Amino acid sequence: MPDMRPLIVLLVCLSLAGCAPDSGVRDWMDSYVAEVADALDLSSPELAGIDPVGQMPRRRERVLDLPELDMGMLDFFSLYGCELQYVVGERNSIMGRVMQPLNQLRYETRFIRAAQDCLPEADREGVKEELEEAIKSKSKTLSVAVWNATWGVEEIEKLFTLSQGYYPRDGSEALVAELAAGVRQLNQTVAGLLAGNSDEPLDYVGEVHQRWQAEHRAGQLLNSVRLLTTRLDDATALLVARIETDPLCPEEGSGRPSEALEEIYRKSYTGGVEVYLGSIEAARKALIEPLERLAARQSDTMPDAFREWYRRHLKSDNAESLWQQLDRAVEAHDRRWQQLLEQCGVAEDS
Repeated sequence: MPDMRPLIVLLVCLSLAGCAPDSGVRDWMDSYVAEVADALDLSSPELAGIDPVGQMPRRRERVLDLPELDMGMLDFFSLYGCELQYVVGERNSIMGRVMQPLNQLRYETRFIRAAQDCLPEADREGVKEELEEAIKSKSKTLSVAVWNATWGVEEIEKLFTLSQGYYPRDGSEALVAELAAGVRQLNQTVAGLLAGNSDEPLDYVGEVHQRWQAEHRAGQLLNSVRLLTTRLDDATALLVARIETDPLCPEEGSGRPSEALEEIYRKSYTGGVEVYLGSIEAARKALIEPLERLAARQSDTMPDAFREWYRRHLKSDNAESLWQQLDRAVEAHDRRWQQLLEQCGVAEDS
């Protein structure tokens, strides 16, 4: 019988975030801190723990209750005639009573269109008034159906899962571009629906959800942002120690450690960390910004349980967000590098 232990180890490893295919990112950033310490003639520090990124609120906290029309009114419309009869009939079926959020949104928009089409034929007493009231009610609650079909779906949780490690160093630009294109199209559709256009196409939305289900780039980005912030702060503390507390170059421009410093700065920082930071920033602009807009344009509908998570993980101009924390860490790290290089007589453009 073949030895199954290697396979078992592999399966267990793949089930853990630390063993994800891109898990080398954390080891690489840990090594960067050690390299900086070595170049500065300091002992390798005890690395700070990586605070966990906040999980997206659970689905039951994100999904909103969608008010329904009075059942008597629905029963009446199911018998009235015109296209609305068939729309309501489908809703009253067993399958219609357990519709998923996207199908619920499709039903809401079909109802509004069918009811509007029925208005010219509403010649029975009271029918036109009932139709107008139903259209008004459905139009008012459409934003709830839109929210549930975007941020209330299960698939969005897979896109933001934190269990799949860090954003790959290879960038995966094509995959991010595909995800981003779907979110941008969804933003256009949501904007139209919220503006009262019930004719907005929804046929493609299921494919967007499927891509969210299959990919995890948003969650990986958040993991990487937290990791980069923490490890850059670790390395910055080392630079500060050699600039202010125990100067590496007490005589400004002495140049004594210039070769080691230049190698770490050129190869590990500008040729490594900064390149990765660039790919993170590109992915933020491509994917996170459209997702931020998708949430922001629905701020009036956004449940309170989601709002704080949105502010910290998507809203990049919030001072407490992960993105602002990373920006501050990068700025401080780069500034301290420049100070040390100047003290030690290493020309930045040499």
